[in-house]
Amino acid sequence: MNITAVIDSPFTYDPQKQAPMKPSASEPVGSAISDITTSGANDSRQNRTREMQLIPEALARAHMHERMQEAEQERQAARVVAARRMQRRAERASRRARRALAMAVMQ
Repeated sequence: MNITAVIDSPFTYDPQKQAPMKPSASEPVGSAISDITTSGANDSRQNRTREMQLIPEALARAHMHERMQEAEQERQAARVVAARRMQRRAERASRRARRALAMAVMQ
């Protein structure tokens, strides 16, 4: 049985025994951030750039932004519901006042 290793499940977790990472043929040269030095065995096997390390932070930021928008929409919906409730209450009070005025005038 021949099982190939993937990034999430390599054959070994020892960086000294892993094959060095090679650039992808479809990726343009110089597209990754070049602040990582690639000299030495461990550094050449480093398969995470700064962008990849910041992906969870960016996802969390996007998630929080989405939650904030949802909360704002819920608050706005609650304000609309409260405004409609107050409008109905005001209309009922206006009808009662008109009726009371009409009763007073009739007598």
